[in-house]
Amino acid sequence: MEAIRHAEAKLTVYVHPSNTADVRRAVARQLNTLLFSYEDRFDGVLLAHEFQVEGHKAKIMDGLVPYFGVPVHASMLLFSPQPGMILEGKVEMLGKESIHSIVLGVFSAAIMSDDITDRFKFKRKRDGGKFISKSDKGHEIKRGSMIQFSVKRVDTEMNCHITGSLVPPHTGSMLWLSVHDAKYASEINNSGKRKSRDIDIKIEQNVQNHTTVNNEDAVINSERPHKSRKRNDDAI
Repeated sequence: MEAIRHAEAKLTVYVHPSNTADVRRAVARQLNTLLFSYEDRFDGVLLAHEFQVEGHKAKIMDGLVPYFGVPVHASMLLFSPQPGMILEGKVEMLGKESIHSIVLGVFSAAIMSDDITDRFKFKRKRDGGKFISKSDKGHEIKRGSMIQFSVKRVDTEMNCHITGSLVPPHTGSMLWLSVHDAKYASEINNSGKRKSRDIDIKIEQNVQNHTTVNNEDAVINSERPHKSRKRNDDAI
């Protein structure tokens, strides 16, 4: 899935003096507070991370509580959808006016009627109904279907809520596309499996406590397909 990318970041993570006995665990706990929330500094949602503490020295902050800054090199897996990208999702609910799906089991996506009815018509059934293609009755979208859709908008204030469309080509039921869409079928044959199914996200589970987040400059080098970006961002 093209919306998933890796990024490397150099960060300064501030740790309370009470955690000096296990600095690595304290750093992991701080980074885990960012999981599954949109961060402007990363231009995406943090899905998973690995990190290495750099050096054995830390900068102590001034103030009543002398937090110390730990330099960290982090490798991050990010979800960063952009308009025009193609995403995959599982349909959780649908009706005459909309289709609602879940991407990666976490992120919600809505496709409204204006972006459906050019190609599909809704047929009501006892189980809630389904959308049937106007050009091929075998092309159906119903609850539980895996669909491929194009991104129209991303609302980062709602933690990456996605508005999608089924108007562009190569969108619709993935089951139907795998048989009738040459481009989609070729991608499957060339890769063996869709990339989104190959991603194994391992997240270290920690008890989340109240933490203090402080600001200091850090540099993030973000790698996207075919291009690289460098940004200046804040410390954690």
